Amino acid sequence: MSRWWRTLRMVAHNPNSPFSQSTSSYHTIQAVPRECTGSRVASKDRAQGRIPAVVLAPNLLDKSPENRPLSRKQLLTTETKQIQSILKSVELPFFYSTTFPLQIRAGSGSSVLLDSGKVLPIKVHRNDETGNILNLVFVWADDGTKLKVDVPVVFKGEENCPGLKKGGSLNRIRTSLKYLCPAELIPPKIEVDVSNLDIGDRIFMDDVEVHPSLKLLSKNDDMPVCKIVATNLENPEPAVV
Repeated sequence: MSRWWRTLRMVAHNPNSPFSQSTSSYHTIQAVPRECTGSRVASKDRAQGRIPAVVLAPNLLDKSPENRPLSRKQLLTTETKQIQSILKSVELPFFYSTTFPLQIRAGSGSSVLLDSGKVLPIKVHRNDETGNILNLVFVWADDGTKLKVDVPVVFKGEENCPGLKKGGSLNRIRTSLKYLCPAELIPPKIEVDVSNLDIGDRIFMDDVEVHPSLKLLSKNDDMPVCKIVATNLENPEPAVV
């Protein structure tokens, strides 16, 4: 099958999009240090309206021991109400591909700033029964740092898609793509335009155009992201009674 649609380039980093860049227009996360750990201490923090959190250095995420030198990590607590507010405005999975400013204060309500920087959320642990947030995991995301990020894929143009108008169905094969990204260029989402696809047409991983500094982390970048599949037979056989 011809792959002429490869010339249809999908631009993932649109500077005019509200999701186009990690931005401090979202909430600045306020946190305070915690010196003690353990389930009892964590339960007490949660009862006081705070969520235990940890900020890791990027090299702590490396799976190769030789590339994982000892590095300091920050043990913190954050405000439950603020985190809940952020998750309402930046819902999952976009939360995991959006960087946030972080300010570490000497205490709750203190004007003394101990440390600050940008962080990327990598895990939200919740109670399986209640759904309440138990703890948070972030990684420092300073400019120049390269991080592996699962960027959500958002499909657009379905209302104009010829294949869908003919009765086809959009098979969303990939819901995210993993990239090695400079922290300052992490795209919160990738938009894939399907408005020109007919039945049988596909869009492949390497069709998706992103910032040249982003590196696709896939063993096979020739895999499809989506496909328009036929769902209605042109000449259906009569039902057997």
